[in-house]
Amino acid sequence: RLLGEEDPSDPRSLAAAAAWKRLVVIYAGVAINIVAAIALFSFGFMLPRERSLSLAQVTSVAEGSPASEAHVTGDMRDGSEPVQSILVGDLILEVEGREIKNVDEMLLANRLNLGEDQHWLINRGGSILEADVYARWSPPAGQGPTGITVGPPSTCTDVDADGNPVNCQLLYPFTETQQYWPWDAVRHGWNQLLDTVVLTKNEIQVMFAGTSGASLSGEGQPVFSGPVGIAETTDNIVQQAGWRPLIELAALLSLSLAFFNVLPIPGLDGGRALFIFIEILRGGRRISPEREGLVHLAGMALLLAFAVVITGFDIDRLLS
Repeated sequence: RLLGEEDPSDPRSLAAAAAWKRLVVIYAGVAINIVAAIALFSFGFMLPRERSLSLAQVTSVAEGSPASEAHVTGDMRDGSEPVQSILVGDLILEVEGREIKNVDEMLLANRLNLGEDQHWLINRGGSILEADVYARWSPPAGQGPTGITVGPPSTCTDVDADGNPVNCQLLYPFTETQQYWPWDAVRHGWNQLLDTVVLTKNEIQVMFAGTSGASLSGEGQPVFSGPVGIAETTDNIVQQAGWRPLIELAALLSLSLAFFNVLPIPGLDGGRALFIFIEILRGGRRISPEREGLVHLAGMALLLAFAVVITGFDIDRLLS
């Protein structure tokens, strides 16, 4: 049993413990946040959810984009060679082995594999073809990583003044109920955790690249929110989608806390771990507690100032 850090001279205190013990204690909180995220994701998969089966159909292909230059293999039903491009009307069945049943699943799979030649399975007029499409990190605005737009197949009976179709009905307005046993839910929860980590990594890379087309936010940087923004998001989720998505939000917050807390920023667990690693590199010679305390105090002050700024942006966004 360890005491706190109030008295480093007490041999029972955490501050007097061996470096590896202090690291274990510091990273235990991060591990708990990750385990909590997996548990919450898994619990969400144990609850019934409706999955749209409306499919994902290509509605436009930008000229000169990777999709317009995609390498397509397979044979058409009439035995002819397929056109070497993704075409309007193609149904996307799989991306990198991930089954696609609706537009949201297509967008997710697309952004999980940025900077890669993605392998697609498509249905073109009843012919099942394979295509290799590169997903760009820095696409032009409005094109997206591959240069296509997608939507559910539908029939429209009219057009508006700008020539856009209106009064449309889905060709496949079907859904299926998904609910998993606990042992399957844990596997899906773990996979969702991995997907979230990859998406976060990609968003950060897009942010540092200073681009917008490949960003989920569409603004070239991740969307940050403080307590006010989180409260607004929670209220919107409960009103529009019920309580099940709220569980996923709690999992995302827990995972975000783990990621943020492990950063080597003074005042956070990662900052404290950094001082321990410095101590190890110095052969066990520790930086004086007074100096370390001042550094952590300054770091915490900066974090609080950052939180105030983010909260101000949240309030301004709500008022406007």
